[in-house]
Amino acid sequence: MEEKEAIIERVKKVNDTVQHVELAVDSTMARIKPGQSLLVWPVNRPHHAYLRDHWWPVNIKPGDKLIIERPLSEHYESTQLINVLGLIGTPYRFRRTLRNVLLIASDTPPTPLMMTIPWLLGNQVSVTLALLGSAADYQTTHLPAEVEVFKGDSETFDWPDQVMTVGWADQVFVTVSDRDQYGQFQRVLTRFQDLRAVIPQNYLFGVFNDLLPCGAGACQACMVPTRGGNYLSCTEGPAFDLTQVNLV
Repeated sequence: MEEKEAIIERVKKVNDTVQHVELAVDSTMARIKPGQSLLVWPVNRPHHAYLRDHWWPVNIKPGDKLIIERPLSEHYESTQLINVLGLIGTPYRFRRTLRNVLLIASDTPPTPLMMTIPWLLGNQVSVTLALLGSAADYQTTHLPAEVEVFKGDSETFDWPDQVMTVGWADQVFVTVSDRDQYGQFQRVLTRFQDLRAVIPQNYLFGVFNDLLPCGAGACQACMVPTRGGNYLSCTEGPAFDLTQVNLV
């Protein structure tokens, strides 16, 4: 965990709701992998008790540059300095042999999952993205054409060709809104139990998007209870095997 300064080099509108912020970082931060994130504090913001912003990179560019996805409603400028704390969390645990990965966002933007897409496609792994509930408002025209996108309902946790996409998936990563995460992940697990006779370990992962007051495991505010003990999302997450999490 290190605290660094980074600089915004470019801001680009992607669609009607999303912008990409190109952030120049040092070589340590540029080693970030899918699943890891940053806690940031613009230098021109006074230091006070408010939480840092949680930024999820969606891609890496040559020259130690991270592409960060932020809502279009926020304002950023080129040359703006950013105070960065990272790297937060551990990389997603992909199996060594993958053919198909299913990404699901339910009632929340799929931003925590987006960095997986260029990495997976670059390794010849097919990607399916299911956007449920309010996540269906996320515009996908900027995504690679190889990504198969479905939209569906978050209440029933259903989308077109669901049986086929779940059956093909070698691994699944799911992100939900921060409102009753455990209840939503329980619905996810129940739905997959209905769709598959057996859910093996390291197959269905919930990506926990908790508030991170410290990002270093000191405050223990992001603790996730599992069958193997309590783990911290900021240091050992954000993705946890839903078959091992104590959801109730």
